[in-house]
Amino acid sequence: MPKKKKIGSYPNTMIVVSLTAALFLIGFCGMLVIQSKKMVSIIRQNIEVRVFLEKTATEAGRDSLLLSIRQKPYVQPNGEEPAIAFVSKEEAAKEFIAGTKEEFTTFLGENPLRDSYRVKVQEDYFEEAKLKLIRTDLEELPNVYEVVYQEDLADNINRNITKIYIVLSSFALIMLIIIVLLINNTIKLAIYSQRFLIRSMQLVGATNGFIQRPFIVRGAIQGLIGSILAGGLLLLLQQVAVRNVEGLSLLQEYDKLIILLACILVLGLGIGITSTFQSLSRYLRMSLDDLY
Repeated sequence: MPKKKKIGSYPNTMIVVSLTAALFLIGFCGMLVIQSKKMVSIIRQNIEVRVFLEKTATEAGRDSLLLSIRQKPYVQPNGEEPAIAFVSKEEAAKEFIAGTKEEFTTFLGENPLRDSYRVKVQEDYFEEAKLKLIRTDLEELPNVYEVVYQEDLADNINRNITKIYIVLSSFALIMLIIIVLLINNTIKLAIYSQRFLIRSMQLVGATNGFIQRPFIVRGAIQGLIGSILAGGLLLLLQQVAVRNVEGLSLLQEYDKLIILLACILVLGLGIGITSTFQSLSRYLRMSLDDLY
């Protein structure tokens, strides 16, 4: 005797699979946003403003200038001390020669470079307009010859990261809309197969709340399973990527990852419960003739 198939078993599986796939893609977009923000933060923390000193600056003048720079509100803290490094012209020459492989002092006869302070600024000032104000402010200090930074770098990074956020957010929103429509249709088909059972329960006096309860619980379980599977896949992908991609561990922010997984869990439960409630409400309001 052939085994009877349980009505609604396949729609349930389809709902869980659809939810898992959609929540995984949405979570993946979230992970990319988190890591891109961390990458931009690391870049910002390593942006330096170079303060070149006058060649006539004495040691006392250098110390006085260092004290003045330390008091500036835009200087990035480095523990108890501001993130300021002194680079002598000899050290600068060694760096230049190592980078270009050209011994320029042999044909110039002297070292034309200058002593300098390399100042790291705080992330809040990582804008082209603010960096220009910082340059103007530092150039007004005594013993300062010139202030240099990578112009247009801040605006280019901010512009590109904004584009990335827009693309990822748009993709996640589109995926959310598609999956809600897909799950709604799938749940409607699952409930459609039990429309006469719903009508029979109404005829014997069952309230709408009593009828809805098991369906909504099932929708919540589907959303919970889908979100747990999606979260597990995201964690697996994240661990594999961290172990195989050098330097990727620096971009990980586990506190934000936990928040992302919690959002996926809430989103999965919300979609499962809301879609089931909306689909079920339609059949509760349907007349007997419409059931056919």
